[in-house]
Amino acid sequence: MPLETIYVTRHGFRSNWLVDPSSGSYSATIKSPTGRPADPALTAHGVQQARELGHHLLTIDPPIERVYSSLYYRCLQTVEPFVRGRLTDGLKIRGETGIGEWYGAAKFEHPVPAAPDELDSHFPALLDLTYRPAVVPTRMGEGVDELHNRVAATMEALIAECDRDGVKTVLLCSHAAVVIALGRVLTGNMPDNIEVEDFGAFTCGLSRYRRRKAACHGESPSLAVAAYAASDTSAAAIADPGSGWRGGRGVSSGWDCELNSDCSHLSMGEERGWRFSGDESFKDAEAQPSILDSGKLGVVVEGRHKNQEADSGVGDSGGTNAAHGGSRL
Repeated sequence: MPLETIYVTRHGFRSNWLVDPSSGSYSATIKSPTGRPADPALTAHGVQQARELGHHLLTIDPPIERVYSSLYYRCLQTVEPFVRGRLTDGLKIRGETGIGEWYGAAKFEHPVPAAPDELDSHFPALLDLTYRPAVVPTRMGEGVDELHNRVAATMEALIAECDRDGVKTVLLCSHAAVVIALGRVLTGNMPDNIEVEDFGAFTCGLSRYRRRKAACHGESPSLAVAAYAASDTSAAAIADPGSGWRGGRGVSSGWDCELNSDCSHLSMGEERGWRFSGDESFKDAEAQPSILDSGKLGVVVEGRHKNQEADSGVGDSGGTNAAHGGSRL
């Protein structure tokens, strides 16, 4: 049976890190469990969000059969409660670097997450140590188009893998920029203005994508997958990996968004959303005393908290407010 449903979530609240955009030096005031400054753990609130998300995911029917996650600590921490609740079913986390964090294009190498063997000591029995990622991003960072191409290549590969294995429902856990890019490449709806608020990315929000009924199976690998086939992530290899998913087509014949970063399962509702703000390039950046996350900062989208709804009488359909100058969490 082919893959039918894809669930997408973003990691919970986390602590911040700093980067000097002129040198690529990363630092953090709170030590990461893995010792990597750009690999922070969840905050106490983020841990609670992960518990609430996990409880909700355990109620999904038909059940989630496979989990792909970024290997950054905060993402593994986010799906841990759910996966621990399904260990008796043999569910494991497949660490996929193709849905890992987005860093802006730079003249220096960006950080990478810890290897699965190292992470196994932090998350015993949770990781599938035999899994090999479908896509390995360049360490020199990416422009916005390159990010979307990377995500498209990854999803073509993961969907084909699930089709082959007869998996019908999967969960992906990633980061704000990638969560938004996932919505765009799955539906094929790429806006002319990348700053448009189209697909939400609230912390521990949950999106659901359903495969279109007219989807064709048994297709040959797309140009996107071919560009990454040998893990060649040079600029030449990712400059034009194919754009057949655009124009509303979507990868693997297209998906419809049925749930967009829903937070009804979270006690505090929508929190700490994000949207794109420029290309986040480091190449022309000047040194500054402290810069949160990577490149030019994105825009934090403050969602409708549940306590705000109670005070104002506005339900989930209430609007969102964009606050400039926030960091990508």
